[in-house]
Amino acid sequence: MLTAHKQDHPLAKDFTDKIDGILTAHDNDPTQIVNILLDVQDLTELHYVPEPAAYYIAQKIGVKITTIYDCLTFYSSLSEHPRAKYPIQICNSIVCRVNDSDSVFSHLKELLGIDIGEVTYDGRFTLESVPCFGACDQAPAIRINGKVYGHLDSHQKVLQLLDTFI
Repeated sequence: MLTAHKQDHPLAKDFTDKIDGILTAHDNDPTQIVNILLDVQDLTELHYVPEPAAYYIAQKIGVKITTIYDCLTFYSSLSEHPRAKYPIQICNSIVCRVNDSDSVFSHLKELLGIDIGEVTYDGRFTLESVPCFGACDQAPAIRINGKVYGHLDSHQKVLQLLDTFI
C-alpha cells in the first residue's frame, strides 16, 4: 500500500486535534471514509477537505491517498476545492427537472449574478449542479450546506430563502 506523507502545508495542531476527534468518533474505520470526510469538511468555512487534511486522514486510517480522492471527486457532497460559505446544490435529476428545477436555477442565476461553478463576489454563494439528493417529494428543491429546501416554485420563495443567508 502507498503511504500518504505529503505535507507541503502542515496542518495546525487544533485542526489535527479536531480531525483526530472525528476519526475516534468513527473508530478509525476506513469503511466510514465518506462520513469522516463529511465531518472534516464541516470543520472548514469553505466546505472542502484541504489537501494536507486528505493526506493526514489517509495516513491515520491506513488507506491510499487515491482512495481519499476517489471519494472527494465522486460524491457531490464532498469537495477537494474551497467553495463558497453557502454552496447551493441544484438537483439535475429528471424528477426535479419535470417539477421545474430549471426555473429555480434561473431565479438563482438572476438573483446571485452567477452560473454553475461560479462564486459570488463576496464568497458567500456558489451554484452546483448535482445528481439526485433524495428530495423528489419537495421538488423543485435545492440543498444548502446539506439542508434541503423544497417547494421553491416561485421567484419570491427563492428570494426569501436567500435572504435568510444574508
